[in-house]
Amino acid sequence: MSRGKAVSEAGGSRGRARVTHAVVVIFLEFFAWGLLTTPMLTVLHETFPQHTFLMNGLVQGVKGFLSFLSAPLIGALSDIWGRKSFLLVTVFFTCAPIPFMRLSPWWYFALIAVSGIFAVTFSVIFAYVADVTEEHERSTAYGLVSATFAASLVTSPAIGAYLSARYGDSLVVLVATVISVVDIAFVFFVVPESLPDKMRLTSWGFPISWEQADPFASLRRVGKDSTVLLICVTVFLSYLPEAGQYSSFFLYLKQVIEFSPAAIAAFIAMVGVLSIVAQTLFLSVLMRTIGNKNTVLLGLSFQLIQLAWYAFGSEPWMMWAAGTVAAMSSITFPAVSALVSHSASRDQQGVVQGMITGIRGLCNGLGPALYGFIFYLFDVELNDMEPVSGRQSSEKLAIPGPPFLFGACAVIFALIVAIFIPEQPRVSEVKMSSTCWSSSSAPSAQEESRRVPPSSDPEDIEPLLQDSSM
Repeated sequence: MSRGKAVSEAGGSRGRARVTHAVVVIFLEFFAWGLLTTPMLTVLHETFPQHTFLMNGLVQGVKGFLSFLSAPLIGALSDIWGRKSFLLVTVFFTCAPIPFMRLSPWWYFALIAVSGIFAVTFSVIFAYVADVTEEHERSTAYGLVSATFAASLVTSPAIGAYLSARYGDSLVVLVATVISVVDIAFVFFVVPESLPDKMRLTSWGFPISWEQADPFASLRRVGKDSTVLLICVTVFLSYLPEAGQYSSFFLYLKQVIEFSPAAIAAFIAMVGVLSIVAQTLFLSVLMRTIGNKNTVLLGLSFQLIQLAWYAFGSEPWMMWAAGTVAAMSSITFPAVSALVSHSASRDQQGVVQGMITGIRGLCNGLGPALYGFIFYLFDVELNDMEPVSGRQSSEKLAIPGPPFLFGACAVIFALIVAIFIPEQPRVSEVKMSSTCWSSSSAPSAQEESRRVPPSSDPEDIEPLLQDSSM
């Protein structure tokens, strides 16, 4: 059956599944969270006045680790029962903590941590995109989704800061909650199923074995294929510092570099706009001219420069300059996703993305906790809402951002490993399992699924800038 017919079956009477559906879902979700950038800094300090960086790292670390533990089961189920129902679940639980920011800050942070069990929207979205695109279109589609993430953060932090200053945080939280409800309703009423009927089961009684739900299955699988091993090691070394940066960077800008809320919002907008350009214009050009692997290497090089600049930069202009480099480093994730996706057939996109995002999920648990701990070791704390002149900045530390230096060292090793990735990878086990799945009956498909680790799809896939509350 051709892709057009298959997608028509997936969409049914509600219309054809398109990349546009994925783009709208991602935009609304992260626009809602972007509004909360400024209120989040206030609530974080008020809830954890002591060791703020450390506690923020622990909250984000718990969320990321729970995503790593639960995501394989969600990925396996989405490959069996379809994407829409699990897209609805992941969007709901990702947005669930938002109204509690004003109702109860302690419940808010508790829900953020616990939401990691289901907050894996990005990976379900990428599987959705793989369902509805041809192989040669996929890298561009991945770049579009990643660019949409950046676009959602171009204006929302500035809007949130303005509303917070003029009307108070309560209105910002209310607006973010309404947008979240709209996003959930959009998934429920508008988004069609992307997985063709013949590739998914209609019965909810299909058994899921422990092997499928095992969060460490993707890690054990890594060593069985040299290409998968190289890609996953590269992802781990590059995303560990990135995940830590996401969780603490806005706090770092406010306290150590002394950015105002308006400057933070403008910084996010600038990097967001440049990221859109990088992921929609430069990414497709680079993929066609230098190939997937060299695009990954280029993105890692930009990430290395960015992290080193963050580590040694002590002036605001240095952060702005490093932000432009950070925008170009955002091409790495869609390039890696395309590199792996091209090696697998449509019915195994959840599996191949899971091998990569399983590693990223582990980083989402380790990175924030590690960054928080390094900040704590070097006595970098958010003890006052207003930056105190003469306490942090006057010391003129040789390395103002120690965790970023650690991240730069990790990316150096990632670059070395990435050099050995084949230009045209062949994930043989995924290919084999895909063939077995499509040519076998339901019982044998079940047996095959026990041998193939499911997708482990943690949310923190987050391409460039991420609110510390996510």
